[in-house]
Amino acid sequence: MNLVNTLQIIVANMLIYSTPSIGGVFSERGGIVNVGLEGIMTIGAFSSVVFNLTTAGMFGSMTPWLSILFGALIGALFSSLHAVATVNLRADHIVSGTVLNLMAPALGVFLLQVFYQQGQINISEQIGYWNVPLLSNIPVIGKIFFSQTSLPGFLAIVVAILAWYVLFKTRFGLRLRSVGENPQAADTLGINVYAYRWAGVLLSGVLGGVGGAIYAQAISGNFSVSTIAGQGFISLAAMIFGKWNPIGAMLSSLLFGLFTSLAVIGGQIPGIKEIPSSFLQMAPYVFTIIILALFLGKAIAPKADGVNYIKSK
Repeated sequence: MNLVNTLQIIVANMLIYSTPSIGGVFSERGGIVNVGLEGIMTIGAFSSVVFNLTTAGMFGSMTPWLSILFGALIGALFSSLHAVATVNLRADHIVSGTVLNLMAPALGVFLLQVFYQQGQINISEQIGYWNVPLLSNIPVIGKIFFSQTSLPGFLAIVVAILAWYVLFKTRFGLRLRSVGENPQAADTLGINVYAYRWAGVLLSGVLGGVGGAIYAQAISGNFSVSTIAGQGFISLAAMIFGKWNPIGAMLSSLLFGLFTSLAVIGGQIPGIKEIPSSFLQMAPYVFTIIILALFLGKAIAPKADGVNYIKSK
């Protein structure tokens, strides 16, 4: 395998593994800590796989993309549990998110047993690799970056840019950030703190559901209790590493995606295939721990992040 082919495999898989989500940025910019991304991704993966199996004969090759939309809808509904607990009932954010993480895999496997009488289901219609028109014909660069690559990965980059624009260049983004920094001051200006916090959590649910749906349909091709194995926590670490900025989170996700992809395709790459597979599989999680240890204290979160708000009368 030559250098160009090696780089092409690394880049394609890095884009796929970097897709899960920047949704946590919206939630935490509004002041709601969302450690439940793992559970939201899990329920998004489950719902998309069920939708895929149910409608594959009806929609054909469009099935995975419609399944992503369905995963986004279910992700939003599931995240509303977190919004009710933290915004309305003022529960501890970490406890509420942990409940989502514990609930989602158990609920998914239980429903698999109810619907299919088995603990794992596979799909036939998956998101395949894609050649970017025109750009894939560029010598060397086209083969590395734009040939047999991940369309969801490129879409995730576009979403990150749009999310940055929404957060930092629109009235909605300004108000959401003000709610996450000083909800009392925002309230005195007539901003509905509860509504904006709900919006942030629901957006995180939509994007988390999308991330889980893409992971299930572009990488694993199935759903089981271990389909989303730590990807939500890696997304959370990427958000912190990216300093609660959608662009930073996306760039961080690409870095995490590189380590995750090497754990899967390392056996095909000269110089890496000699490393025991167990070490490669550990690498993304070890890297996550190192990043959190180095940057968690230095990255400054929104001031009201994790602080419950009680409207004064």
